[in-house]
Amino acid sequence: MTEIRLRALSFNIRGALGRDGRRDLQRVARIIRNLGADIAALQEVDSRQGPYTAEEQVQLLETWTGLRAIDGPTLLQSDRHYGNLLLTAQPLLAVNRLDLSQPGREPRGAIDARLDTPAGPLRVIATHLGLSLFERHRQVHRLLRHVHGDAAPTLLMGDFNEWLPGLGILPRIYGLFPKRKTPRTFPARWPLLALDRIWSRPRNLIESLCTPDEPASWQASDHRPLLASVRIRCECTNRNGGQRSRVFHSRPDNSIADER
Repeated sequence: MTEIRLRALSFNIRGALGRDGRRDLQRVARIIRNLGADIAALQEVDSRQGPYTAEEQVQLLETWTGLRAIDGPTLLQSDRHYGNLLLTAQPLLAVNRLDLSQPGREPRGAIDARLDTPAGPLRVIATHLGLSLFERHRQVHRLLRHVHGDAAPTLLMGDFNEWLPGLGILPRIYGLFPKRKTPRTFPARWPLLALDRIWSRPRNLIESLCTPDEPASWQASDHRPLLASVRIRCECTNRNGGQRSRVFHSRPDNSIADER
C-alpha cells in the first residue's frame, strides 16, 4: 500500500494586488510557501501590472516557492500575459491547455495537468470561469466532456465565479464531482461568496477544505486562498506477467458535510 498526502491551493491573486494597495508578487509566493502547498492553482496572474516580464514572473514564482510553474495565459499581448498558472512539486507527465473562451466575452481557459506521484498519477484541472451564467454553462459543459471517462484521481480547482448554488453550474458539476461544503472566499475581508472551489473525484481524495486562519493571507488579494488536504492511497499489484497496475482505495469521508 502506498499513501501520500498533499496540500492543494486555489488562489485568485488579482495580479498580486493586495487590499493594502500594494502589488507584491513575492508576498503571494510567501503565502504559498508558508501554507506548504504542493499544488497551487493561481488565477489572474498578470505580467503587465508589475515590474516583471511574463517570463521573469514565472521564473520568480518558481524560485520563491520551490515549485515548478505551468503557465496557462488566456490573454496574450506583446506587453502582457494574463490568466492561469499552476505550480506543482510533483513531476509533470503531460499537460493540455483548454480554450474555454466564448464569443464576445473575456478569454478563458484551463490547465489540464497529469502529475506523477508515488501513489500513481494525479490529474489536476485548474481554471477560471467567466462572469456570465451563459458562458459558465458552456465552459462547464466542455470541461466535463473533457474529463469524462478518465478513472485517474482528479482535482478540479479554481475560481468558478458561481454565486447561484441552485440555479447555476454547480448541479452540472456534481454529476462528475460530488458536492461538498466550501468555505466562502470573496471578498477577502468579509467573505460572502464561495467563488473559489476545489472538488475531487473520488470525493474522499480531499480530507479537509479550509481558508487558512492567517490574516496575512487575507491581505494579498481580494480573494482568500482555499486550501485542501489531499490523500492518495493505492495498492500496486503484479498482473499480466509482472506488469504493475494500480488499484486506488477510498474510505468513508465524514470530515466535510454535503453542500445544501
